[in-house]
Amino acid sequence: MVTHLALLRGINVSGHNMMKMDALKSMLEKAGFQHIETYIQSGNVFVDAEEENGASVGFKIKQEIFAAFGHDVPAVVIHKEDLENCFKNNPFLKDKDVDTKKLYVAFLSNTLRSDSINDLKISQFKPDEAVIDGNKIFIKYAVGAGKTRLDQKYIEKKLNLTATIRNWNTVTQLLNMYEER
Repeated sequence: MVTHLALLRGINVSGHNMMKMDALKSMLEKAGFQHIETYIQSGNVFVDAEEENGASVGFKIKQEIFAAFGHDVPAVVIHKEDLENCFKNNPFLKDKDVDTKKLYVAFLSNTLRSDSINDLKISQFKPDEAVIDGNKIFIKYAVGAGKTRLDQKYIEKKLNLTATIRNWNTVTQLLNMYEER
């Protein structure tokens, strides 16, 4: 069995794509996943599966959610190593007196080249900052996530992929949960 972390995009946000975590867990059990655990209502769900390929697991979860709830919810599946790399590679953690409440990570459905940052045209979002690291974009918002145009929709449109963003506190908690499994 392989443990996967599915980051569901856009559930239980502003009254859209509403689903109870208990109902999600029950549906995933019926779909054959095991040891299902969720973290907060925004769609962070650990599952154990025979399938090793994260993209295949994400696709199956997306299909099952659509069949059970009627919501078209993309799922970006990551693994413990992805979260560990967030702590190793986040350039903003090196900043003196960094405010972790302004740090976010966009998890991507595809791995990017380092020069993909040019496609984002990040300079138009100053003083927000972003750094690409494979299948992640580390983001430091100057004011906050709610006051920027550098959001998941913009990233998806510019890079033509699926993205879902988590704040640094959530990234930290998810790694802790992975380590306890």
